[in-house]
Amino acid sequence: MPLALLALTISAFAIGTTEFVIVGLIPTIAADLTVSLPSAGLLVSLYALGVAIGAPLLTALTGHVPRKRLLVALMALFTIGNLIAWRSPGYESLIVARILTGLAHGVFFSIGSVIATTLVPKDKAASAIATMFSGMTVAFVAGIPLGTFIGQHYGWRATFLIVALFGLAAFIGTAGFMPRHLPQGEPARLIRQVRVLTQPRLLLVYTITAVGYGGSLIAFTYLAPLLEQVAGFTPSQVSLVLAAYGVSVAFGNVWGGRLADRAGPVKALKRIFLLLALVLLALTFTIHVAWLAVLTLFAWGAVAFGNVPGLQVYVVRQARHFSPEAVDVASGFNIAAFNLGVAGGSSLGGAIVAHIGLDHTPWIAAIVTLGAFALTALSGSLDQRDGLPEGTADSVAPSRAEGASS
Repeated sequence: MPLALLALTISAFAIGTTEFVIVGLIPTIAADLTVSLPSAGLLVSLYALGVAIGAPLLTALTGHVPRKRLLVALMALFTIGNLIAWRSPGYESLIVARILTGLAHGVFFSIGSVIATTLVPKDKAASAIATMFSGMTVAFVAGIPLGTFIGQHYGWRATFLIVALFGLAAFIGTAGFMPRHLPQGEPARLIRQVRVLTQPRLLLVYTITAVGYGGSLIAFTYLAPLLEQVAGFTPSQVSLVLAAYGVSVAFGNVWGGRLADRAGPVKALKRIFLLLALVLLALTFTIHVAWLAVLTLFAWGAVAFGNVPGLQVYVVRQARHFSPEAVDVASGFNIAAFNLGVAGGSSLGGAIVAHIGLDHTPWIAAIVTLGAFALTALSGSLDQRDGLPEGTADSVAPSRAEGASS
């Protein structure tokens, strides 16, 4: 593996960890800063908004900046953001830190996959992208539960210090090993990007992405409080449950990609959304029994993010038909849609916790996910009306499957 590619992988691991490690720390942060659970959950929403804004807008504004210089600056911003979180005296400064790191996240994943393909021979481009995004998978399997464990035993600030150290390692690796002159295409004009948003069929796919991906976040954002306050797990046990959940997520991403390749994106998404809604509905009842809750979480992880490959394949296929001159731009907007879903889902979850109750988040998440199923069915019927094949020939590089993650 080229050392520059390893630096990108470490960057993806650090960014993936900081995005969702907050989920395991929400009860700890809420207690320490004397804020409500919904206020602590807002830290997920604001981070996602930073990504949603950073992905299309800042990528366009930095289009002429040399790629290595931009990557180094992004990892510096990411590291500084986490250091601010480490030293945050209160809730407001922690919000600033989360927004800063979210902005770095959005631009990094917009350009990182393209850079990864330039570091290896052409016949290994897909493998390079998969390698880089393995950092996100490792973040779910190890980074998030480890960060949760550290935060519960040494304080939540210690978690952000550890993540900042990973960011520093990525900064040093990028500065030291990334080639100085990386290929750089002509950036898309802003008017070209805006034109993508005038295509109703692409807007429908973005809505499916936001609703389908964000539905899970209604409950996922408050997973740690659910496990502690409803299922009865201790804080130490929560980190172990999150590790098991992460392994299931890694499996689900692979399974979801293969299903989209085999059945086509529309059929795959309908199956996944339906399964996800059923699992979330089941969690409403099983969360009250610890061992049943764990089994349900295994099933949830297997389908929670399995929709990501299908969603990204689908938006590329639709873009090739309805906006062929701006396929990359259309794909980039889907990254923003993923994170708008995260922001909306976590915010709705906070409202539910504040006004109805924590244990109502799973079944409402199930209803929202069924809405994504209905929208997918509608889009599929419109495709049939217009004579668009459901074929599986069109695909997208694994890197585009980040939602957020991401």
